[in-house]
Amino acid sequence: MTGCKTMNTADRPSGQGAKGVMRISRAAEASGVSKQSIQYYIMLGLLEPAGRTPAGHQLFDEASLDRIRMIRQLNDSGYPLREIRDIFLKRGDQR
Repeated sequence: MTGCKTMNTADRPSGQGAKGVMRISRAAEASGVSKQSIQYYIMLGLLEPAGRTPAGHQLFDEASLDRIRMIRQLNDSGYPLREIRDIFLKRGDQR
């Protein structure tokens, strides 16, 4: 996986960053999963934040939300998270 970019979000509403990037709380709300689920997806290598704030907070964009929703749909369909990760790796999709 690649490293995250640092983004300045100082002038944005709470949790919302530049060009639709958002912090984990807002991403959880927008995608319908818990913050803990997103953190677990990151730990398993299923997801990588789109960037980080200067303070180190993880940021997520619309592509991140699409991926979170896809993970959730596959998991709800009966695929274990580790198998979902293997599917992404086989596709060459490492984000």
